Amino acid sequence: MPDPAIAAVLLDIEGTTTPISFVHEVLFPFARTHLPSLLVGRSEEPEIAAELAEIRRLVPGQDPLDVLRGWMAADAKQTPLKTLQGLLWREGYRDGRLTGELYPDVAPALRRWHQSRRTLWVYSSGSVEAQQLLFRHSTAGDLSPLFSGFFDTRIGAKREAASYRAITTAIGAAPDTILFLSDVPAELDAAAQAGLTTCQLVRPQDGTIPATHRVADNFTSVEVTFALAAS
Repeated sequence: MPDPAIAAVLLDIEGTTTPISFVHEVLFPFARTHLPSLLVGRSEEPEIAAELAEIRRLVPGQDPLDVLRGWMAADAKQTPLKTLQGLLWREGYRDGRLTGELYPDVAPALRRWHQSRRTLWVYSSGSVEAQQLLFRHSTAGDLSPLFSGFFDTRIGAKREAASYRAITTAIGAAPDTILFLSDVPAELDAAAQAGLTTCQLVRPQDGTIPATHRVADNFTSVEVTFALAAS
């Protein structure tokens, strides 16, 4: 049976558009370094105060900074952590200390897919703002106008099919016309359960192990497999 015509592409970030090393060796250490001063000096700001209140609700009786450090060490997908990291990264991107790294095949492909009138979306465990910042201040320039929308863990966990059903509703396309690109098999499994078309990015430099989904080693291969550059 032929593949359905792809109307929308839903993108993971880490290991898909962006090297894992950039996230773990640049973004995470930046947040770890600057988090204490954020909590000490700006805890009364409404955006920060709201996340601190949520941390105290989730982990009562513990110091929020200790909780955040523990979550960072475990790479936990906790929304308060992702939100506060995003606040720090916002400042780093805006003053030039950070630039969003992309694999070299990503930006040209995204521009072609957008030109072919396919809508582009992002679904990452990082906050929506962190996603937008990475693409707005990327090594390939400001790519944010190419995207129709962004989703984070507020819509649901990335390894649960219900999250992808909610995203499908938000996109407004038939599930099998939405192509989800990720390097993580469990995420792809959940998307497939929701009826999405899936493809695993297996980039040699990141040591990703292929699973049972369609596989591509870069966005050019994805484009050929699913005829994404066709008008």
